Amino acid sequence: MYCPRRLAATAVIWTILVPACSRGTPNPEGAAATTESGVTTTQEEKLVPSGPPTIEVVRVVERPVNVTLEMPGELEPYETVAMFPKVTGFVKTIRVDRGSRVRAGELMAELEAPELLAQRAEAESKLQAADAQLDVMRTKADADGSTFEKLKAAAVTPGVVAGNDLVLAQKTLEADQHQIAAAQRTVDAARQALNSMTQMQDYLRMTAPFDGVVTERNVHPGALVGPNSGAGTTTPMLRVVNRHRLRLVVPVPEAYIAGVSEGVEMPFAVPAYPGETFAGKVARIAQEVDTKTRTMAVEIDIQNSDGRLTPGTFCRVQWPVRRPRPSLLAPSASIASTTGRTFVVRIRNGHTEWVDVKTGLAVGSLVEVFGGLRTGDQIAARGTDEIRPGTQVRVKEAHPPAS
Repeated sequence: MYCPRRLAATAVIWTILVPACSRGTPNPEGAAATTESGVTTTQEEKLVPSGPPTIEVVRVVERPVNVTLEMPGELEPYETVAMFPKVTGFVKTIRVDRGSRVRAGELMAELEAPELLAQRAEAESKLQAADAQLDVMRTKADADGSTFEKLKAAAVTPGVVAGNDLVLAQKTLEADQHQIAAAQRTVDAARQALNSMTQMQDYLRMTAPFDGVVTERNVHPGALVGPNSGAGTTTPMLRVVNRHRLRLVVPVPEAYIAGVSEGVEMPFAVPAYPGETFAGKVARIAQEVDTKTRTMAVEIDIQNSDGRLTPGTFCRVQWPVRRPRPSLLAPSASIASTTGRTFVVRIRNGHTEWVDVKTGLAVGSLVEVFGGLRTGDQIAARGTDEIRPGTQVRVKEAHPPAS
């Protein structure tokens, strides 16, 4: 039989027993527990307190820096001459071509200029006329001088020669001497003009200035050439280079010019002979930095008697760099870079700080650093901007990288 009073009593009993059982059941070890504030924690988290993070550190070292860098260079001829025409004329003959070997003084090309021959003939005629005029002046001076001497001798006897006649004879002789001097200057001027025309005529013959090789030929027989018109105004007729001795020009960055000195032997390689090494000695240093490229030209003399090396060839020069004093070095991984700065994370008194640095040469896994560091400073082994300045950390010495 259904009894309402019995059902109500049973509900009251369950209401009292269920909360009591919940409060009496213990949490197993490590299980989550809910505090009065509603935050879920574990028993292990309550027992172990948190501390500062631990990072690996390395020390800044000081060592001498002696490394060899590969620098680009270019071979240039020791001597090179572009042959331009001095006078206007037509190419009569040209005896060389590109690649021809020539000796000093050897005739390479010959020009013809008929008007130049006419000018030389005119200069010769003027010189002959000036010489004839000088002879006339000298003959007249000799006659006037003889007359003066006779009058002077007769004037010893009083009344024989008028005094005015003697004075006139003396003045005539002096005038003759002045005319002789003027005629002599005219002869000298005419002779210089003839010599000049002779030299201009010599310019019609183009000879080799030294032993070398012709590398350019830009004209052919019959072409009009000259300094003011035709071919040869901007483009040379011929170009001759000396290949027996070459210049290896190396643009050295200004950061590495401190150890450059004359007489040092420099090995280099060229693409034409893979696996083979050539060498030369530093002969000339520009002693001035090019403001456009921030480099200084250094020339290395190369003896090329066998002619294997060619001017204009690109070279790879093994350039030794030696710092005058030891440098501070740090692992490359410890250097961090952002958009605006390059720095390392130094640990001092358990706190981090960023130290701005500039990098230099690489020596194995180490890199030169320049900035506010000292030998023995502890820096983070892995530089990163995630380690903020002022962070409290614990340090652990990392194994130093091999240099």
